[in-house]
Amino acid sequence: MTRSTAPRRSRVDAFFRDVREDIHAVRVGDPAARSKLSIVVNYSGLHAVWWHRLAHLLWQRPGGKFAARAVSQLSRFLSGIEIHPGARIGKRLFIDHGMGVVIGETAEIGDDCVIYHGVTLGGVSTKKVKRHPTIGDRVLIGAGAKLLGPIEIGDGARIGANAVVTSSAPAGAVLVGIPAKNRARDPRASRDGGDWVI
Repeated sequence: MTRSTAPRRSRVDAFFRDVREDIHAVRVGDPAARSKLSIVVNYSGLHAVWWHRLAHLLWQRPGGKFAARAVSQLSRFLSGIEIHPGARIGKRLFIDHGMGVVIGETAEIGDDCVIYHGVTLGGVSTKKVKRHPTIGDRVLIGAGAKLLGPIEIGDGARIGANAVVTSSAPAGAVLVGIPAKNRARDPRASRDGGDWVI
């Protein structure tokens, strides 16, 4: 293998590794997932993440912003999920159901997160600054939750359905209500993070 083909080969290997990890994340996160083929064909959240990777790659290239926005708009049309191509998304993000999810330009999402339908990671400023949330690893965001502004959500946090979060929260927080308040984890919740009572 020549030096010029080695980096390309490693990028291709990394791409397929990421695809396999994405599919596995859906199988782990959704008990209704029947097979790998079903996941690849039927899960719009997965499609949106894959389209976003292409859009984000284009966004980072000189002169690629128009093409990146075109790809993200196509993804929005096909999946009902709007992810700005400038957003930074970690590995194994699982967007379950997904319809109505909006992720803004300066949002950052860590690894192994789960987002349900109707979630907004939105901004509260029109200035060209960091204006969207930063989400840590292993965060679960319930259906309809709104996270607004340049807030930071720590690793392992759980955000209840329809919560409105406008303040940063530490690792392991459980945020519920409008405005969302941190409350202690329910002792009935499993230690592995699989089931949470919020």
